[in-house]
Amino acid sequence: MPEHQAAVSQGTSARQVGEFLYRHRERIAQRWADEPLFRSVFTVSRDEAVEAARAVAEALARVAESERVHDTDATGFVVVREQLARMAAARSRAGASMAQVSGEVEALRPPVASLLVEECADLPADEVREHATALTVLMGTLRLVVLDTALSEGQALIERQQLQLLEVATPVIRLWDGVVAVPLIGTLDSARSQVVMETLLEAIVEQHARFAILDITGVPTVDSLVAQHLMKTVAAARLMGAECVVSGIRPAIAQTIVHLGLDLGTVITRAGLADALAYALNELGVGIVAPASGGAGAR
Repeated sequence: MPEHQAAVSQGTSARQVGEFLYRHRERIAQRWADEPLFRSVFTVSRDEAVEAARAVAEALARVAESERVHDTDATGFVVVREQLARMAAARSRAGASMAQVSGEVEALRPPVASLLVEECADLPADEVREHATALTVLMGTLRLVVLDTALSEGQALIERQQLQLLEVATPVIRLWDGVVAVPLIGTLDSARSQVVMETLLEAIVEQHARFAILDITGVPTVDSLVAQHLMKTVAAARLMGAECVVSGIRPAIAQTIVHLGLDLGTVITRAGLADALAYALNELGVGIVAPASGGAGAR
């Protein structure tokens, strides 16, 4: 068969498969509702499983009628992508692997194929084979859509969890009335620096802080990028009406800053967190009382 005739034949088969899917969407939905992919997600109500299965069958019908059975970006899939994402996410939370989810999608094909063969019983064998091939390709594309959606949903979940970890790993501590501190531990990158800045600025507003201490004792290295992030945070704090103090600059970090030629002249620095707190309290006019032999005295 010439190539153009084969393409026409495939297109005709795809359209006819689309018409078949739409015509039998209720029967297909009833069968799919009992398959693991739908049954394990919609455990409370079978009617919900049937409704979800019907929506997927109708989407496949639209894709087939548009002759884009190979295209995972076919417009027919748009209306069910969110639903497929929820289903795939539910299966992942239940401990199902991507291979298992793929197998569950593949299990949707035999019930539909048996209906198709039943309807095409009076057609020539070649035509039946073309219809079956179009259906197989379409269901394979659905499987790719489900897996792609599941991976995208998984990546989005990982990103949300990473952001939550960054927020947890960046606590803002209220040391005194008008004094807050952020103890930084680990490597500072652009994403974490942004979280540090946002968290600190929110704390400044909530606590009406006049001083914000950035303690970098737990930061292993300081390079030009980290220094830029610190400068931006200091500048942002000043715009919010708070003076920023950087503490915890160890000798090795001080040498690195000098070798890099970084200018931190406009930044107030102290050797440790205690020194930074003492500076802030002194600026606030708070006297520090220490125990002494024979009684307590102010210093």
